Amino acid sequence: MIRGVRGATTVNSDTEEAIILATKELLAKLIEVNQIKPDSVASVFISTTEDINAAFPAKALRSFQGWTYVPVMCMREMQVPLSLNMCVRIMIHVNTDLSQEEIIHVYLKGAKVLRPDLGNSLP
Repeated sequence: MIRGVRGATTVNSDTEEAIILATKELLAKLIEVNQIKPDSVASVFISTTEDINAAFPAKALRSFQGWTYVPVMCMREMQVPLSLNMCVRIMIHVNTDLSQEEIIHVYLKGAKVLRPDLGNSLP
């Protein structure tokens, strides 16, 4: 079964350093709490809000050992009035035996407001 593992975070500034640092932090937490192995991942989608364009956040995943061949795509998030700014969102498509309820979604920093029902129960 392929399941989606979701997460989001915010960045402090539109700089390569801030984007990569925040994305690494989010990816590391998603991988850790869901015990994700690169070989079980079908693909990773990473979106950013319109105000983030100094770097591709996928670069953060490329720094993780063993993730070289995992397909990753960056894209622009829809621009919706009054939506959260400076936000990086991630969807990891992982092959797993876990049920939907067992997947741990991770929302960090300012992105905690996006899904308070899912993202605040980290182990």
